[in-house]
Amino acid sequence: MASFSSLITPISQNPKILLTNSNHSNCSKAIPHGFPSLGFGFGVSQHGRSFKQMRRIVTSSINQNEALVGNSSIQTFDIPVLTSSDAIERLKANRENHKGKQQFLAMYSSIFGGITTDPAAMVIPIDDHMVHRGHGVFDTAAIMEGYLYELDQHVNRIIRSAGMAKITPAFDKETLRRILIQTASASKCRNGSLKYWLSVGPGDFQLSPSGCNQPTFYAVVFQDESPSSYSKGIKVITSSIPIKPPQFATTKSVNYLPNVLSKMEAEEQGAFAGIWLDNEGFVAEGPNMNVAFVTKQNELLMPNFDKILSGCTANRILTLAERLVSEGKLRGVRVGNVSVEEGKKNSTEMMLIGSGILVLPVIQWDDQIIGNGAEGSIAQALLNLIIEDMKSGPPSVRVPIPY
Repeated sequence: MASFSSLITPISQNPKILLTNSNHSNCSKAIPHGFPSLGFGFGVSQHGRSFKQMRRIVTSSINQNEALVGNSSIQTFDIPVLTSSDAIERLKANRENHKGKQQFLAMYSSIFGGITTDPAAMVIPIDDHMVHRGHGVFDTAAIMEGYLYELDQHVNRIIRSAGMAKITPAFDKETLRRILIQTASASKCRNGSLKYWLSVGPGDFQLSPSGCNQPTFYAVVFQDESPSSYSKGIKVITSSIPIKPPQFATTKSVNYLPNVLSKMEAEEQGAFAGIWLDNEGFVAEGPNMNVAFVTKQNELLMPNFDKILSGCTANRILTLAERLVSEGKLRGVRVGNVSVEEGKKNSTEMMLIGSGILVLPVIQWDDQIIGNGAEGSIAQALLNLIIEDMKSGPPSVRVPIPY
C-alpha cells in the first residue's frame, strides 16, 4: 500500500488545490510541495519535527509558491445555481437529448405517493441508501399481451430478498401488488417489463440505516426496442470475476457490480455472458440468468439453487419441461451439481434462462463447441413452451392489467 505522504500531489502538478483558512480572509495559499495534509486544515508532523519547525517550513514553502499561484492559470467554471423549475427543465432537456433504446412509460414512487408518465420526473433521492450504500433489493416481471407474467412469484421473491437484506417493506404484499398493477395500467404498455425496488429509504449519507425516515418503494414500466441479434445461439466464457458468496448471491439486491464486470468481461471477449463457477468448481449461473443443459442421457439438468439466485423463469421452465418428458422428447428433468466437464463435453445442448431473455441457446463455451454447434431442439421447444405459457397460461402465472 502506498504511504500517506506518497499520495500528496505537488502544487506544480495540481495548481487547482488551494489551502484555505476560514479564520483569515486573505489566507488562500497553495499547498506547498510535499506538505502532508489531512484535508481538514490540520498538518501531520513528520520525522519528529515540532509543529513550530513545521510552521517555518510551511511559511517558507508558501512564500516560494505564491508567485507560482499568481501566475498559474487556475481553471474556473461558471456553474449556475438552479431553481427547482430550472432543474426540472434541464431534466426534461436531458431526457429529450439522450434517448436510448428503452422507453420509460410510467414510474411509481412512494416518495411522492403516485405515478408519473414523464420520464424526466422518474428520479429518486440521492440520499436514498439504495443509491449510495446499495441497501436495496429489486425484481422484474414481464408484461405480455396485457398480462403481468408470474407477478406473484416475483413479488414473493422481492419480499424474501428484503427480509434477507433487513429491509422492512414500505407496504404489505397486497398493497405492493396493487401498486404494480396500477403502474402497469397507467403505462398503457402491453408488451414490456415492470421493474421494482424496495429500499431502506432516504435520510442521510451514513452507513447505518438508523437515520432513514421511511422505507421506499419504486416501480418502472419500460419497453426495450433493441432488436435481438442472438437468434442462432450465443457464445459464453468462464467468468474470472469472483462470484458472490451464497448469502448475497441468493438475495436479489442492487449490489450488481460483480454481475456488471462479468458481463463486460464477456463482451470484451466477443461473448454474450460469463458463466460463474461456485467455490467447489461446479457450474453456478450467469450474471443475470440461470444455466441449463441437456445431457447426452437426454435429461434437462440445472445447477442447484442453494448457492445462486432461484430464478422464477428457470423454476417455471422446470415445470413446463415435464411436458416434454411426457411427450418422450426428454428422459427426465433434474437439479444437481454440474461439473464444467459435464457441462462442456457431456451436453448436447446448453442454454441461458431468465425473464429478460427467456431461453437463449448457447453454442460455444470458451473454446468448446456445445453439441453440434447449432441451436438445439430442446431449447427451441422450451422457448415455445414459455412463450405459450406467457400468452395463455393459467391464472397462477398471468395477471390481467386493467387498462
